[in-house]
Formats: sequence, structure tokens, C-alpha cells
Amino acid sequence: MTAGNLFCGFAAVLKIIEAAWLTKGGDSPVHSYHEALAFILGACVFDLLDGRVARLGGHESPFGREFDSLADVVSFGLAPALLVYQIVLKDFHKTGWVIAFVYLLCGTLRLARFNCLAATPKEADEEKEQGDEFIGFPIPAAAGLIASLTLFMLWLEEGERTIGHWKFALPVLLLFLSFMMFSRVRYPSFKGVGWRSQRSLPRFLLIIVILAFAATYYELLPALLFVSFLIYGFIRPLLSRHLRVEIEDEEEVPKE
Repeated sequence: MTAGNLFCGFAAVLKIIEAAWLTKGGDSPVHSYHEALAFILGACVFDLLDGRVARLGGHESPFGREFDSLADVVSFGLAPALLVYQIVLKDFHKTGWVIAFVYLLCGTLRLARFNCLAATPKEADEEKEQGDEFIGFPIPAAAGLIASLTLFMLWLEEGERTIGHWKFALPVLLLFLSFMMFSRVRYPSFKGVGWRSQRSLPRFLLIIVILAFAATYYELLPALLFVSFLIYGFIRPLLSRHLRVEIEDEEEVPKE
């Protein structure tokens, strides 16, 4: 699963480079952008699966965690930064370099911090970044949000050679997500959603329905899902404990 994640990131980078050559030659790069976005979203799927497969087989390990983070740097750090640079940031010259690099840097530091906390349980307890939640927006979700919104913009400008004025929202989004990855906003990991959950069958059927709709309305639904996840972190503290348990499929923690 992690190797599939890495391959998708590598293929996305190749397609973005291909789009750059097409643009330079006066041809439309839209098809290459679509393929690059599909690979980034595919990497999100592989990343979603690899941890669950490891836990299902009881093979979680420090090696797997490090390998996963290295793959994430390529798929969710380099590929989205290069994509936004090619679409819009190249017009800003050195400022564009800085904006793209800030995203890549923040994403890489976010992964490094996560690995350090995971390797030192005492510090993880102090930071309260447990297995059931993340502090800050996860980098796979950030990459998925960038890719899905870019796909939506391409759909809005269908038939055109470029995204149009919508593209100027991407640098702002890139900087905002860079900040969110190091924010104190907490997001659920949804690790409680699994085959052994008491609500596994209904939840599994719901996931199948959502994936079916996402495949059918791929221009819109993935963007809605990632935007909803981003917003959920802000409204999560306002929800009751019972409602959060229902949404995130956690185990109720008895009060002492």
C-alpha cells in the first residue's frame, strides 16, 4: 500500500513535468493535469488503506511509519507544491518559489514531528496527539483538498486551456494549509473505523455509497468531502461527546 502511495506521487510529478513541456510547446496541458490530480487522489486512497492493512495484520512498525512518511513527502508534499507552482505560482517568479517551498517545508516538518511523537510515548502524552486524533491538519488531507479543488476548477473551466482566474485562490489555499498543518486544531484519525467495529457493516455500506458517488461525481464530491473534513476540525469542539463518538466511531471512554 505504501509503495502504491509512493508510485502515485512519482507518477503525479512526471505528469506535472509533462504539463510544463506541453505548455511551453503551446499545447493544452489540461489532460496531463487531470492525470496528475488522479494520481494524487489515488495516493490518498493508498495512504488511507496502508495503516488499516498493517493494523489488520498486526504488522505496525517503526520501519513502516518511516517509509510511509517518506512516501507522503513525495505524494502529498512535493507533488501538490509542484502542481500549484506550474498552474499559477510560476507567474510570481521567486515569490512563487517561496510559497511552494513553504508548503513543502511545513508538510515535511509536520511528518517529522508526528514520527517523533509516535516514537516517544511520553512526549506524545504531553502533546496529547494520540492515535485517535491529530493536532493540525494531516498532510494527506491537505494534498487531497488541493487536488480535488483544482479538479473542480478545471471542471468549471471545461474546454479551456487554463483554469482561469480561479487559479489565484490556490496560492492562498497553499499558505492557509501550511498554517493549518501546524495549528492546534484537532482532527480525528478515524482509526476506530474498521472491520471489528460494532458498527462496521452499516459504516462499510455507507463508505461504499460515498465512494460510488465520488466516482460518479468526481469533479465535485471529493472537494466537498475534503472541505467538510477541514471545517469539521473547527466545529468539532462544539459537538457533544456522544455525537463525536457517532461520527468518528470511537469507543466511549468511561468517566472516572
